[in-house]
Amino acid sequence: MSTMLNTEGPHISVLGREVVEAIAPAPGETIVDGTFGAGGYARAFLGAAPELVVGIDRDPTAVARGRAFEAEFGARFMMLEGCFGDMEALLAARGIDGVDGVALDLGVSSMQFDQAERGFSIREDGPLDMRMGGPGRTAADIVNETAEEDLANIIYDYGEERASRRIARFIVAARGDAPITRTRTLAEIVARAIGRGAERDRIHPATRTFQALRIAVNDELGELDRGLAAAERLLRPGGRLAVVSFHSLEDRAVKRFLSKRAGAEGAPSRHAPVRAGGRAPSFELLFRGAAKPAEDEIRVNPRARSARLRAARRTEAPAFSDIEEARR
Repeated sequence: MSTMLNTEGPHISVLGREVVEAIAPAPGETIVDGTFGAGGYARAFLGAAPELVVGIDRDPTAVARGRAFEAEFGARFMMLEGCFGDMEALLAARGIDGVDGVALDLGVSSMQFDQAERGFSIREDGPLDMRMGGPGRTAADIVNETAEEDLANIIYDYGEERASRRIARFIVAARGDAPITRTRTLAEIVARAIGRGAERDRIHPATRTFQALRIAVNDELGELDRGLAAAERLLRPGGRLAVVSFHSLEDRAVKRFLSKRAGAEGAPSRHAPVRAGGRAPSFELLFRGAAKPAEDEIRVNPRARSARLRAARRTEAPAFSDIEEARR
């Protein structure tokens, strides 16, 4: 695959070459970029001359970029506003019931992090929002309204933060004096709670707490489950799925999904074995494990360091009946 990503502008798509190679878009195909963002993957897919690329995003700023793509590429590109977990319904409303590729780039984009007013940044002060798009509870709502024990559980479950109970206790004490409405205020509270031990010198002490709140605000893990299951139902036999994740919770969810769908062994094979219970695998892995960014990409874009890519090809077997089956 010789197609390269357009790296002009403020955003460089992480593992771009590897994602394009996994999706392997071909003329006449329909490819979904389920997390459109700045459109880096979508532009690369269009460069490979598929019949149609569909971008999906719930962020109004990303949707506006997608409208510019529609003007640039005409009928070859379609922008849909919404969550990628709802891709099946979004595509059905446009008369599309099958696709040849689905790419997902999970989490928050660099552009969202860099916009202090969105509330994702730890180091730049802004309103404690963290919504990726649309209405719903903000991070401030969760921080100020959630009971201490439940708040500690959110921080532990979604941030994998060992000091979650101490952090929750500090937050509840601080909000008793005044509502916590700014990112810098929350970051300072968490820093006071856990300090800057040697093992935390590389990252801000509030990183895991901010991650946890962001995941809770946007239901990111539920969205991922819904998106993976929708992609499974939409992909035609031979269709490709590529998912880039940035933290262990996401990567474990993708790994678990594909391991179940590809069978117990999970080995790449054109003749995938029937799983225990009589169900034929609905995916075959394109490669073992997860692909990681090369050192030269990390030098250019340090935020790529934690990225992991997993990819699989759809078989002819029926899709699993629901997402919960894959979790058991």
